[in-house]
Amino acid sequence: MRDTLPPVTVFSIAVVLVAGVVAGALNAVAGGGTLVSFPALLWLGRDPVIANATNAVAIWPASLAGAFGFRRELSSVQRWLLLLILPSIAGGALGSWLLLRTPSNTFERLIPLLILGATLLLAAQEIITRKLGVLAEAHEHPTAGWVTFVFVFQFLVALYGGYFGAGMGILMLAALGLIGMTDMHQMNGLKNILGLCINAVAAIYFISQRAVVWHDVFLMAIGTTTGGFLGARLARRLGRSFVRRAVVVIGLAMTAAMALRTWL
Repeated sequence: MRDTLPPVTVFSIAVVLVAGVVAGALNAVAGGGTLVSFPALLWLGRDPVIANATNAVAIWPASLAGAFGFRRELSSVQRWLLLLILPSIAGGALGSWLLLRTPSNTFERLIPLLILGATLLLAAQEIITRKLGVLAEAHEHPTAGWVTFVFVFQFLVALYGGYFGAGMGILMLAALGLIGMTDMHQMNGLKNILGLCINAVAAIYFISQRAVVWHDVFLMAIGTTTGGFLGARLARRLGRSFVRRAVVVIGLAMTAAMALRTWL
């Protein structure tokens, strides 16, 4: 483990819990919760690579809950599940392996770019969603070559997911649109299952390498679960568009803060 076990204080407990609640609520409403939970661990002085691995393990229960919620929609898309689960697992495994072999100072310099990329993906989510219908019509009966392209694309998405992960779901929706899927419930169900596989293989690897801070994992898991329940109420009061715009602003602020901290 790269990081010595950090001290547990009332302040650190409060920060991790609050960050978890906010991240869980954002993920339930619009996505982008990692843009809050991951920087919170960095601000507590965690090693960047360990913080990323810890965050990945902590959000895994939420992935499980999301996949369970769409279980009915999966019966009609089993062939795509069987096709895309292999690149998802392989990519997630390779991404998590690469993360733990990235020097902490190198990963720290990549953080602003990773956060900015995830923020821009979230900002473009509505545009991507609108384009999915056009892509699906164009590839309603995808050729073998096109399916192979999507297979490789999903592997690259999973590699990114195992390495960092924020915004991964948006990329997966784009991949599913490329193979002609149009039902958003089916797409979300498949996205959640594939995301669960990516997060699970990454979490297992991080745990096996002792690359997580367990008290942060437990506190953040409690927070994200609580936030997930609160997110439904937040969505009704504020609306998904408002929350998404707020997360984009947060992501840009996090990018600037991390860039100032890392590059200057």
